[in-house]
Amino acid sequence: MILANISVPLLGMVDTAVMGHLNSPHFLGAVAVGTLIFSFLFWGFGFLRMATTGLIAQAVGHNDPELHQQLLLQRTLLFALFIASLLLLFQSPLSHLAFYAMGASDLVTQYGQEYFSIRIWSAPAILANYVILGCLIGLSATRSALILVLTINIVNIALDLLFVIVFDMAVEGVALASVFAEYLGLVISYRLLKTNRIKLLPLKFTFSFQVDYELHRLLQLHGNIFIRTLCLMFSFAFFMAQSAKQGDIVLAANAVLLHFITFMAFFLDGFANATEVITGNAIGNKDKYQLKRGLTYTALWSGVIATLFSFGYYFWGATIINLLTTIPSVITVANEYLLWLIIAPIIGVWSYLLDGLFIGATRSAEMRNTMIFSTLVCYLPAWYFLQELGNHGLWLALIIFLASRAIGQACYLPKILSNV
Repeated sequence: MILANISVPLLGMVDTAVMGHLNSPHFLGAVAVGTLIFSFLFWGFGFLRMATTGLIAQAVGHNDPELHQQLLLQRTLLFALFIASLLLLFQSPLSHLAFYAMGASDLVTQYGQEYFSIRIWSAPAILANYVILGCLIGLSATRSALILVLTINIVNIALDLLFVIVFDMAVEGVALASVFAEYLGLVISYRLLKTNRIKLLPLKFTFSFQVDYELHRLLQLHGNIFIRTLCLMFSFAFFMAQSAKQGDIVLAANAVLLHFITFMAFFLDGFANATEVITGNAIGNKDKYQLKRGLTYTALWSGVIATLFSFGYYFWGATIINLLTTIPSVITVANEYLLWLIIAPIIGVWSYLLDGLFIGATRSAEMRNTMIFSTLVCYLPAWYFLQELGNHGLWLALIIFLASRAIGQACYLPKILSNV
């Protein structure tokens, strides 16, 4: 899962690098803003992956029949395609609203909207792939998950280089690469489901108390994780919006630096994914010892790796920045705020790990409450009172947000363990 996860931020780094080596920071800013908007749109529906993982893992731990697992998958896939249809239908107002909210310069907005108008057509494939990836992780079929994610991202990177460098395209080349890669991934994901003996069943609409109850539980789970993810994406969207208000150079520099956080987060999410499966299986088996043992090992490894990330960013952070962009003004500003990226891993690691516990335990209400508290009570007030510090204050507010998430989640830990 670590190998699968880190390919995602590597793709973002390639997007940044191919734009960062063009002759204007506006291209880099446009892709940064466009990518963030799609993170808000698509990752906002990350509950499709997370809820599927937790439910499938619990079903496996409880020895539920394969038919039940297939029904869970099919219901969530239909829900994903319904959401994708709405995104395509309302793409124009979504685009205008999103770029208006970001408050970027006219040139960044113009190029960003070109990016948006192309990439939005990947919505059905992306959301379906979320569901299938969640199913594969829940089944502990991590090799299949690796194949799926690597295929999408390697093809995406190759097409980035082809469209931008060979065909001399700009933001439209990056967007087209994503669309083609996601639909190829959807074809691969269908084959991987068959390999893992999961079949898509013929559609049957049966109404009974049991089906209605399960559907209600599924929608409630999705809804709570959606609110949680919406708060998370709002926090980073707010961060980039405040960056844009400080000028295109600060926006581009912060976009480069955020790749440090996303790369670290996706790497550490490998341990969170393991925690999801361990927790789901343990709760399905009613095995508290298995859960405690799994949490101990994943916490130990997560802490060690996070510390290594901090050391790595301290010694090689400036080198990484130079790889991502050759624009002198952006490099200078990014190096000025590198300190915050050295601190971030050892602060943020615990919230990533505990996310895995909450997802595996399907404790979505607690996830929602913690995220709302961290966003509204900690992050936004911190930003407000730290505005005089400029971009340093913005980064400090983000660190406070990461710390408050971990502390809030840890408060629920005894309750979750006592209910196993």
